[in-house]
Amino acid sequence: MSKICTITGVGVTRGSIIHRRGMAKKKGGVGRHVTKNVPRTFTPNLKTKRLWVPELDSFVVIKLSTRALKTCTKNGAYATLKKAGLL
Repeated sequence: MSKICTITGVGVTRGSIIHRRGMAKKKGGVGRHVTKNVPRTFTPNLKTKRLWVPELDSFVVIKLSTRALKTCTKNGAYATLKKAGLL
């Protein structure tokens, strides 16, 4: 299953973690040193939700991010789905 929000289109993005060793100078050490740059993925917070749409008089099952769920709550499910082009 793809990790993409059906409303906002947000998906997995790539980034990196910077590994450091040593103690900070202000804590009494000799300073922090970068030892490695490790690739990682940032995944969106996706939920599979069953939304009731009163205009259609039925439930719609969609995979959406929590940000999109907040938008559905604010603007209404029908208006949000229509704007996203799902209806």
